[in-house]
Order: sequence, then structure tokens, then C-alpha cells
Amino acid sequence: MNFTSNINSSLVIGFLFTSSAIASSHGNDLVHTQKFQGVTYTMNQSHMALYTYDGDGSGVSNCYGDCAANWPPALLDAGSKLGDNYTLIPRTDGTMQIAFRGKPLYLYGGDVEIGDISGDGIGGVWHLSK
Repeated sequence: MNFTSNINSSLVIGFLFTSSAIASSHGNDLVHTQKFQGVTYTMNQSHMALYTYDGDGSGVSNCYGDCAANWPPALLDAGSKLGDNYTLIPRTDGTMQIAFRGKPLYLYGGDVEIGDISGDGIGGVWHLSK
């Protein structure tokens, strides 16, 4: 299930045109770190917050099954061009997951709107990527 598919396109357009509230730090259109509503964090191309998991190793995702159902990996096509500090790492199913400074990145199923960061701190092991 793609949790970003239900984003209202007018909301995305409105978000993009409120550039005074956004200060880009690094990355590109596919994944980047920006300030939004007073918080700077990493987000995907749909501007949804991305998270890291303490159970992962550098360049290795350990979130599969039920974990990945709640915390979908942030995926891109192999060969996607990313900004500094971002890479793609292979998952066991052959898909490519975005990593920031070696840490695999995930969406949180409970975040449904741009600006939601409700996954930060869950279980003491999920953290907003900054």
C-alpha cells in the first residue's frame, strides 16, 4: 500500500508555493531535507516525513514483514540520481531503498498529510531523519 497516494494534489501545489516557510538544506526533488512548520527533517518527493530505525545497520534494512507494513521503506527506482549523503541500498525483494548517510529511510503509516511527523520517537527506536 502506498501511503502517499492519498495526498491531495492541490495541497502539494500549495505547499510548494509557500517557499517562505521552506528552507532547503540538501538533496534534490526526490529526497531532501527542509524546514517545515518550524521543524527541519528529511522528506520524500511527496514531502512526507522520512524516518530511521535503530534496528538497521549501515546500508542494511532490517524492517520487513509487519514492520514494513507499518513503516514502508522509502523506495526509488535503481539508478535514481540523489543528492549528497543519499544512496540507494538493495532490499531482499530486489527493490531499492533510499538511505541517508547509510541509514535506510522509511515512511510511517500513521502520517497521512504533509507535515505529519507522528512517527518520531515511537518505541524509542524510530526517529525523524534530519
